[in-house]
Amino acid sequence: MIGYVTLGTNDFNRAAAFYDALLAELKAVRTMEGDTFIAWGNSPEGASVCIIKPFNGQPATGGNGTMVAIAADSKATVDRVYKKAIELGATCEGPAGPRSETYYAGYFRDLDGNKLNVFYMGA
Repeated sequence: MIGYVTLGTNDFNRAAAFYDALLAELKAVRTMEGDTFIAWGNSPEGASVCIIKPFNGQPATGGNGTMVAIAADSKATVDRVYKKAIELGATCEGPAGPRSETYYAGYFRDLDGNKLNVFYMGA
């Protein structure tokens, strides 16, 4: 149902490097880009995570209560992606681990303060 999400950035080159390295852990590649945005995904037709310079020219801010959740194919992938995010300078919002019997997730904020999580649903 979701086609793409956009995350505002105040340092486009820094954010691009962060997401190039982070999303490579999920085998995502750049699927579209322009002067003010980059989109990453697993196919041009699938869902994407994008960074963007805000259209109105105002500073980008992380939304309070807003979070982007990225699906992983295993608990090991959650651990790897969460670890990579922290290595790249993200801040911890809840370490990778079980949240219920069937939900495993790690939460972090990117370099601009946008909140994300990577999760796996299953036993």
